[in-house]
Amino acid sequence: MKKILFALLAAACAFSAGAQEKGYLTGSLESNDYVYQDDAKSGALAGDDKFGSNNYLKLDYYQGKFSAGMQIEGYLPRAVGYPGELSGVNLSNIYATWTDDSFSVTAGTFYDQFGSGLLFRSWEERALGLNNAIVGARVTYNYEDIVSFKALWGLPRFGMGVFTNNTQRENTITNTETQVRGADLSFAISNLADWSNVFLSVEGSVLSRYESISTDLVDEGGKPTTFGYSARANFESNGFFAKAEYVSAGKKYFQNTDYTSDKLFLQKNGNAQLIEFGYNGKGLGVTVTGRRLEWMNSQIISGNVSTSNLMNYVPAMCTQYTYMLTTFHPYSPQTGLVLPSFINSGEVGGQIDAFYNFRRGTALGGKRGMRVHANFSTYYALANDNLLFRDFSFDVEKQWTKKFKTILLYSLQQYNDSYGAEADYMTQNIVVADLLYKWTPTFSTKLELQYLQTKQDKKDWMAALLEVNFAPHWSIYASDMFNHGSTKVHYYNAGVSYNKSRTRVALAYGRYKSGFICSGGVCRTIPAYTGASVTITTSF
Repeated sequence: MKKILFALLAAACAFSAGAQEKGYLTGSLESNDYVYQDDAKSGALAGDDKFGSNNYLKLDYYQGKFSAGMQIEGYLPRAVGYPGELSGVNLSNIYATWTDDSFSVTAGTFYDQFGSGLLFRSWEERALGLNNAIVGARVTYNYEDIVSFKALWGLPRFGMGVFTNNTQRENTITNTETQVRGADLSFAISNLADWSNVFLSVEGSVLSRYESISTDLVDEGGKPTTFGYSARANFESNGFFAKAEYVSAGKKYFQNTDYTSDKLFLQKNGNAQLIEFGYNGKGLGVTVTGRRLEWMNSQIISGNVSTSNLMNYVPAMCTQYTYMLTTFHPYSPQTGLVLPSFINSGEVGGQIDAFYNFRRGTALGGKRGMRVHANFSTYYALANDNLLFRDFSFDVEKQWTKKFKTILLYSLQQYNDSYGAEADYMTQNIVVADLLYKWTPTFSTKLELQYLQTKQDKKDWMAALLEVNFAPHWSIYASDMFNHGSTKVHYYNAGVSYNKSRTRVALAYGRYKSGFICSGGVCRTIPAYTGASVTITTSF
């Protein structure tokens, strides 16, 4: 495999051999370092290392139609809460690309997706410890923005990458034999017909996935190769839009938890349906989305529980919050769950998202206008129609003067922590006041006041954040979350950051509760920890 990859890289490099255009190099360095300490009040443990360090060095070279790059990662050791397969230092990514006006070829590592990503997506999200880059080859072709085509083949990265030897790191396999082969085709009907003010396209994808399987599964009719496909349509005209997608993810295999059965595996067919439509124009935006998922947990290694073991993208289609108390129970879509006492094949639900900008000079808009936003989302388990998650939120953003702006938010969240096995769910009411005041062009303060009310879990919480900014270089903040309903524990945090040109240095110290870190609707759990952190990012 490595010989093939490096041969492809060498061939791609040959395209630039005769180029006269002067090339240039870009790069970035990110280092996240943590020092942990034991904390009896929160239950946080420092661990044996009492230290964590995640580091990323990325280099890219461009010369005319040719580009190449690499990424080196070091986990010395990994920060708390990151997947266990991340360990040590390794060349994780390396690629070469040649791009013409309508054609491109890539050898090495690359990221891509088909459609919305429900069938296939490879991407990097450092906050989640996720990098499932494909190592192989990809070609793309575009004909006058009418027909777009791409085909790919490769091995999805798991852990430290496929450029490692087939060894064990902390008893976790860092290399796999999983292979993917796929193609995606898009046909813009409106561009062919030269329609004005109308866009219409149809798209389709196919994906073949190979994974070595056990003899027991073969005996029960399992196949190492599975096939999936998706069909999509997109429409836009005069502010109106609509899209639809159907996905068949192929055969899925699960360990049978019914030990009275003579079958060792459950064989299920994955599928998903997505529809979205709405309007955006004249200050109004409305989007209605419906989605059904059934056995859509696409994994690189079947049965591995790592949060980075993903080969598709299933975001939580609901409001993505940033305020502290609104993120206690972020929703994670149910893509198929097999437990000893409960089997749920997936979920069905959707959301309605709407906003309206009241113009300046109107009765509600006043002198500077006002933005109102609302969202309602709800999802149910396919197994028994039990509620999984529901959220209604409403927020108002108002610029009162040139210096003073407010955001007021209310959220009613209902969350089922049994994954739908039981009908019970937790209800919480959250209010947020976000106040920003610009004292001078370079000096501003931001104050957040938050309250969470619930009769369940740990009862009520309150939180506050004060941020002081001295543009363009300095920012200082302090925050506290206090559980006055049950534990009486403060979760405090303070930090400072400095920006200079393309470099940022940030220092922080605090107590962090166990919970979730989310990005784009995909989440990972983190344990409680207390300590200090230093983050350095720079680019050139």
